[in-house]
Formats: sequence, C-alpha cells, structure tokens
Amino acid sequence: MTQENQNPNPEQENPAVESAAQASAETPAVKTPEEEIAELNQKVSDLQDNFLRAKAEGENIRRRAVEDIAKAHKFAIESFAEHLVPVTDSLYAALGTDAGDAKAFKEGLEITLKQLLSAFEKGRMTEINPAVGDKFDPHHHQAIASVPSEQEPNTVVSVLQRGYTVADRVLRPALVTVSAPK
Repeated sequence: MTQENQNPNPEQENPAVESAAQASAETPAVKTPEEEIAELNQKVSDLQDNFLRAKAEGENIRRRAVEDIAKAHKFAIESFAEHLVPVTDSLYAALGTDAGDAKAFKEGLEITLKQLLSAFEKGRMTEINPAVGDKFDPHHHQAIASVPSEQEPNTVVSVLQRGYTVADRVLRPALVTVSAPK
C-alpha cells in the first residue's frame, strides 16, 4: 500500500461513517400510529375550533350590517328634518304675530322661503323649474296640457307646479303645459 491510501491519523473516523452518524442523529424518532392519530385529532380539533370562531364572527358581522341598514332606513331623514325645524319655528312665529302690515308679512314669508330652500339644498333636494321656451324633458317634466303656440313644438309654455329632485332622482316632476304644432 502506498502512503496516500492510508489514513495518516488513525484516530479520525472515515468521512462516510461520520455523515451516516450525523444523518441518524438528525432523523426524528419514529412515531407510533397512536401518537400520529392523537396529533392529527388535535389538528382537526384546532381547525374545527377556528372554523366555528370564523363562522360566528361572520354571523356577527352580518347581524351588525342588518342592524346598521335598519337604523339607516329608520333615521335617514333625520338630517333633513333637522334643517326643517328652523323653518317650522319661523312659520309658528309668523302665525303668532298680529302684524297688520302686509308688506312686513310678505318679507317674513320670503325669509322663511329662503330658510326652506336652504334646508332643501342641505338635504340635496333641488328644484325643477323650467323656463318658458325650454325643451320638454319627459324625465323631469310632466305635460298637463298641450296648447297651440308660436313656439317650437314640445317646448315649455308655462310652469304650473315646480318639481323636485333628491340626489339626482326625481321626487316629483314639474307640471308644465307644452306647445303643440299649429
């Protein structure tokens, strides 16, 4: 034998034997089937518990959402009503005075109307008040009558009653008369 093939230090182990010893030390102990079953049952129990908690949380969220929607429907008009209360106060004050002056009474009514229009604006309610000569719009106007006129056909001749929209939805169309062809 040559010296190259011999291990110079006989106390050192062979590298192949060393790696086999390390592999056996790193390999976990083999579990018995009973231990594996117990471990899997614990995992199933934990997953069931997590599922039930998540399901309960989902039900709570759904219930709270239903309650919130019910409250929103019930109190949706509250903000608008708060804006109308001062208008009511002004009307009661006007009725409680013995003003013999028609001019002062008219001024009071005009101020009250301004309060009402301000309340409408705060509640996102706008007037539909077409001008004479405007094109008839069936989405915002309701034609009550058609009258012969010098104007172009299907244009507004007069406004009988103003209409209103709330947040771009027609609450009541404006009642108008329209021109008819001669």
